[in-house]
Amino acid sequence: MPQLNPNPWFFIMLTSWLTFSLIIQPKLLTFITMNPPSSKAPTTPKTTPWTWPWT
Repeated sequence: MPQLNPNPWFFIMLTSWLTFSLIIQPKLLTFITMNPPSSKAPTTPKTTPWTWPWT
C-alpha cells in the first residue's frame, strides 16, 4: 500500500511547516492590530430596575 510509505509525505509536511514557521509566520506577526487590548479596568454600567405599571 503506497500511502503507508512515509518518505514523500514526511518531506512535504516538513517543507510546509518550515515554510510556515520561517517565512509566513514572521510576516504575519509584524502586522499591528487595529484594536489593541486595553489595560483599563472594565466599568459596569449603572442599571435601574424596570418599573412595571401593573405592579
